[in-house]
Amino acid sequence: MRKLTPQAALGYFVLALFVFISLLPLWMALKLALTNPADVYTSADSLLPGRFTFGNFLRVMGLPSDIELAAFRASPIDFTLALRNSLIYTALTVSGQIFFSAMAGYAFARMRFPGRDALFFAFLAATMIPSMVLFIPNFILVKQLGLLNTFAGLAAPTILMTPFAVFFLRQFFLSAPKELDEAARLEGASQFQIFWRIALPIQKGPIATLAILLSVNSWNEFFWPFLVGRDPSVRVMAVALSDFMSQTGQGNPDWSGLMAAIALSILPIIALLVVFGRQIVESLQTSGMK
Repeated sequence: MRKLTPQAALGYFVLALFVFISLLPLWMALKLALTNPADVYTSADSLLPGRFTFGNFLRVMGLPSDIELAAFRASPIDFTLALRNSLIYTALTVSGQIFFSAMAGYAFARMRFPGRDALFFAFLAATMIPSMVLFIPNFILVKQLGLLNTFAGLAAPTILMTPFAVFFLRQFFLSAPKELDEAARLEGASQFQIFWRIALPIQKGPIATLAILLSVNSWNEFFWPFLVGRDPSVRVMAVALSDFMSQTGQGNPDWSGLMAAIALSILPIIALLVVFGRQIVESLQTSGMK
């Protein structure tokens, strides 16, 4: 074992401090979720739960619980339904963006046509447009199409492609060997066959990484689903949590129930990051992005 130098010890200490600061909000949310609602304020100055209980998780999921809350209303959300809606919304937006962004990235990287570079830079310039500017025209269009409170309306603005996804995949298509395309073309393969059977399979790693990044973004999306998906049948988890918080009793939100719902809602994302976290970092480093 190498000797631990003072510089290395200081570096480890700083890293541990950053980890502690990063994880502290998550721990506080979990602490409140495991605390009896009657002890939320009395144990506010402690890092440990007050009276320990799993009842908050049970009542959020609609299961029998040992916690009786006369001061709060019953849970206003169907956690299972909101979870299903978030999964459908995330799957629609991520699958659409992956497919169409891959085609656009491949075209910008491997195909030659007049104005290709100018069009690509103009496309990237769209990233400088604030997203808030697009909400009103998108909402008016979705309303006129009769897509309010539908999954089609939720996914419509982002299902095609985003500049980030196109740029991300273009970087990897540029690095792929061109000899593969030339060999496939000599065998009589069409441009789409080269894209579908050769270009996509060798980019499974970057595509999986992009899928995870887009999944995190779609899972946490709030404002657009809040505007067009208010009906419980299509209400996603982020909107359902906001509605849960608005159901107050005696002027105080149900903090323990809200934290329990939040803790359950982030489990899918944490699982993705734990399983594929190293792959995300390696792909970002390979693409030269920060």
